[in-house]
This record gives sequence, C-alpha cells and structure tokens, in this order.
Amino acid sequence: MTNVFGPLPERGSSGQTDDMQPLIDVSALARLLDDSPLDEPPPIVLDARWNLVGPPAIEAYRRGHLPGAAFVDLDRELAGPPGPGGRHPLPAAGAFQEAMRRAGVGGRRLVVVYDDADSTAAARAWWDLRYFGHRRVRVLDGGYRAWVEAGLPVSTVEPVTEPGDFVARPGGLPALDADGAAALAKDGVLLDARAAARYRGEVEPIDPVAGHIPGAVNAPTLGNVGVDGRFLPPELLRDRFAKLGATDAAEVGAYCGSGVTAAHEILALSVAGVPAALYVGSWSNWVADPANPVANGET
Repeated sequence: MTNVFGPLPERGSSGQTDDMQPLIDVSALARLLDDSPLDEPPPIVLDARWNLVGPPAIEAYRRGHLPGAAFVDLDRELAGPPGPGGRHPLPAAGAFQEAMRRAGVGGRRLVVVYDDADSTAAARAWWDLRYFGHRRVRVLDGGYRAWVEAGLPVSTVEPVTEPGDFVARPGGLPALDADGAAALAKDGVLLDARAAARYRGEVEPIDPVAGHIPGAVNAPTLGNVGVDGRFLPPELLRDRFAKLGATDAAEVGAYCGSGVTAAHEILALSVAGVPAALYVGSWSNWVADPANPVANGET
C-alpha cells in the first residue's frame, strides 16, 4: 500500500464544482424530490443512520425514513470486515459497487445521504462514494431530525429500488495508510477527530491502546456542528481549522478511532474549502502494529 492513494487536490483550491458541493439543506432536497428539472431525475436518497452501541439503525429506518430512501449499513456495506486494517476499513470495490447498485445508485444521478442529525455516519457514506468515483454526492445538513422538524413527510414503506449502474473506481479522494499518516503528522497537518480525553490518552473505551499519533493535532468533530447537528458556516469552519494550521495552503489529513468521525472531519474541511486526506484505518489500524509510536497528553 502506498502512503497516499488517490489524487491529492491542488493546494489553494477546493476543486469543487456546483455538482460537488458537499451539503444540501432540507428545503432544497424537498424541492428536488417534488419537482426535479425535466432533464434531471430526482436524487437517490440513502439512509445511513448508525449506532456504535444500541439497537441496529435499521430499526429506526423501519419506524420512519425519508420517502423513497434506501437503507445502507455502515458496518456491512460502507466498511470492510474488521481486522488489522481497522474496525471500519475500506470495503472492497466490488462489494461496495454491489451494495450501491442494490440501493439504486447510478454513476450520474445525484445521491443525497443522511443520518440522524450530525452527519457522522452520512459523512462516511459521502466519503466512500466520492472515493469510489461518484462525483455527485451531498449530505443532508441536519439529517433526519431537520427533515422532521421542517414538517416534511416520512414513510415506513421500504422502496423497491431499481438497480443502479454505479461502477466503483477507487482513488476519487485521497486516502492515507499508517506510513502516510505518520509522514503527514511530521511534515503537514494531521487532525485527530476524537474527543480530547481520548486524544490525550486519559480514556480509551474501544481500542486496546490509548493515546494519539505523535504530531497529530486534536480537532474533535463536535466542533464542526452546532447544537442542532447542522454544520457551522464555511467561514467559521475555515477559522476553526486555520487556528489548527489546517488551511488550503497545507497538506492536511484526518483520522479518528476507525475512520468514521474522521470522514466527518474531511467533510467539514471540504465545506471550509480545505482539501484533505482520510486515514481510513485510523487509530484502530495504527495500534494494530506495536511498532507504531504512541503519544499522550496535549502535545
């Protein structure tokens, strides 16, 4: 595996076209679902709700979801089997392609992904689709909660989805392995998206070793959103990341425990116009190799 795989966007530019803007609000999505342009079919909507602990998210989906939305399972479809590569490693291209086709995803049709509210799981679905080559993917800002609070309709009907024609081509977004993350922590900016106590090594509720990658800077994902789960405005996100050294003039990457909340960090950086690479295996992959160094405390 190479240190960085997938194209690194040019520094100084977000490289986004209108089709590649990462977020959509509930009113815009409702308009597209109700009255799509004549030359544009309505978007495919994916429900990516997920619980690290607790009842399976499919139960919440069955109690109510956006009309026509197909459920995608983060553990089984947005990640490969857990192991030395991490708790949520990249899925195999063929398996991911099959899962997305079952959900109706095509290569050209807009895809909108949502979760409960804060976009943590939806961001991983967004990142996976972008990494595997889909260029028209957006996350519903505020998620299911924002949709319901807007008084928009929900459904308990599981749709019969026409299979899509999506072709998974790896490399659409930059990604890091352990060597690449170590190099970025030394020579660029590597953001640790976990809570501060986990970063400092004071607690570690999931992985066998506590601490962080030496040189990484703590940037908990809770700082990316407001209390309603919606992302902060781009200018506030740019200011937040700039204070941590993460600007469009730097080489930037992010990791977390298993590559889920770090995808949220990549999404927030994208909103801020800062290209960044995801260390997909993240801390669960890093500590699988006892030769990798571990830091504790604030630095």
